Amino acid sequence: MTGFLVAAAILVAVTLLLLLPPLLRQRSPGAEASRTAINAGIYRDELAELERDFASGSLTQADYEESRRELQRRLLEDAGGGDAAGAKAQPARKSALLIGLALPIAGALIYFALGNIPALTPESAQPPKVTAKEIEDMVARLAARMEQNPDSDPKGWVMLARSYKAMGRYEESTRAFGKAEKLVNEDPNLLTDYAEALALSTGGSLRGRPSELIARALKLDPEFPDALVLAGTAAYEREDYAVAAAHWERLLKQLPPDSEDAQSLSDSIKKARALAQKQSRKKPATGKAP
Repeated sequence: MTGFLVAAAILVAVTLLLLLPPLLRQRSPGAEASRTAINAGIYRDELAELERDFASGSLTQADYEESRRELQRRLLEDAGGGDAAGAKAQPARKSALLIGLALPIAGALIYFALGNIPALTPESAQPPKVTAKEIEDMVARLAARMEQNPDSDPKGWVMLARSYKAMGRYEESTRAFGKAEKLVNEDPNLLTDYAEALALSTGGSLRGRPSELIARALKLDPEFPDALVLAGTAAYEREDYAVAAAHWERLLKQLPPDSEDAQSLSDSIKKARALAQKQSRKKPATGKAP
């Protein structure tokens, strides 16, 4: 609690240092005119940005109109404020004194009236825990929203698919990934997640459709780590040990040499290479003797 109060006092002092000097300083002639011109330039830039956001569809018509009116109001207020300030020759010392006294007092009163004093104790610093039931309820609400508007939000389907996958509901995860297939097919990360969910929904095998998705992910990004892991696993599963080792060797180059992951992967590569050599020795010789 003491640390918080010290930090709050420092923030108040810094705020006062920023607020008081302009009020105590005598303004030079033409300063207000310069400020008005600068503000006008700023407002022009903000208006141009607002126009661009509206043209790109980031803002609705209502939000655009409201934001435009707000900019105009602020510009008029600044213009009027500049005229009024130009008529005042003396610095606002009374205002500075009032702010210097009122700001710390008002901050303290507001916090002790509305703040959470017990929250300053270390025990209250722990983040709130989310229960499994709350997570399930949130996922259920997302699923209901997506079912009502299935074509409106592909990213929503992806979020739902990943949520189902994290919960171990792999069949539902694969259905959700399928709803966002266009988006999934353009992202190696999503393709890999989809392949893994499909494999887990069918007992863990990467044969068939999962392997096709992994191959597409590597086509988009030949060095994507998760796809290399699964591609090597799929090759190992179909007893193509040389190909499995090749995929994992590409991944090994991306890992820190002394890491546990690198050591574990090196062991898998050695095993795959040994099995590949054993396979090659078992293959019958081809061709005829002279």
